[in-house]
Amino acid sequence: MTGASLVVTDLRVEFSGFVAVGGVSFDAHPGEVRFLIGPNGAGKTTCIDAVTGLTKATGSARLGETELLGKQVHKIVRLGIGRTFQTASVFDELTVLQNLDIAAGLHRRSVSLLRARRGIDPSIERALEETGLTGELTTPAGVLSHGQKQWLEIAMLLVQDAKVLLLDEPVAGMSQDERTATGELLQRIAARRIVLVVEHDMDFMRRFATRVTVLHQGRVLSQGTVAEVQADPQVQEVYLGTADAITEG
Repeated sequence: MTGASLVVTDLRVEFSGFVAVGGVSFDAHPGEVRFLIGPNGAGKTTCIDAVTGLTKATGSARLGETELLGKQVHKIVRLGIGRTFQTASVFDELTVLQNLDIAAGLHRRSVSLLRARRGIDPSIERALEETGLTGELTTPAGVLSHGQKQWLEIAMLLVQDAKVLLLDEPVAGMSQDERTATGELLQRIAARRIVLVVEHDMDFMRRFATRVTVLHQGRVLSQGTVAEVQADPQVQEVYLGTADAITEG
């Protein structure tokens, strides 16, 4: 468990003079499921790219006392920052267990990877149980349902002991049951970690968000609980008179 918070302050990203993110500030803490929402082009994914080192940015993004901006991607990963993308990045031809073995090996010394297996690593067992994939141990990842693939990708972050999970549209394309199961999963893992979600599904946001930041044209439009954001006149104006109209991000 980490007690450290993720604090983003005055984050700015420019591409050839175009301001994609213009002074965004927000924070995320263990114990909450934090959401970033907004229309296409609002800068949500760009914020995540900046925090993970994929995009150059100015301002500050700190995990506890550690500044993340300016660090290389692999060094940010080793600090415990994990992220998923809109399409699950798993090895389809390998089993669930093999995918998790590879993920767990990222933080192990090379010599330990050469040792004969003496059972399943406890971190893998915990991740399987937490994500509901215990019964899929020998299943090739390529035959998992869309939702299960997303859960496997989250499990791969858990076995790496990620302190921060940055999830880009984790329920896109899922069935209603899978969305519910994913929301419950995020609530469980957020009890001990920072969980920050970029999402299009506003029903999912209403059901599972602890706090929400609304971005619009690269800037923060509103922040607060779901009720506070939906009642914000600025949000209502941008989204055609009602926050319920927020359906794409």
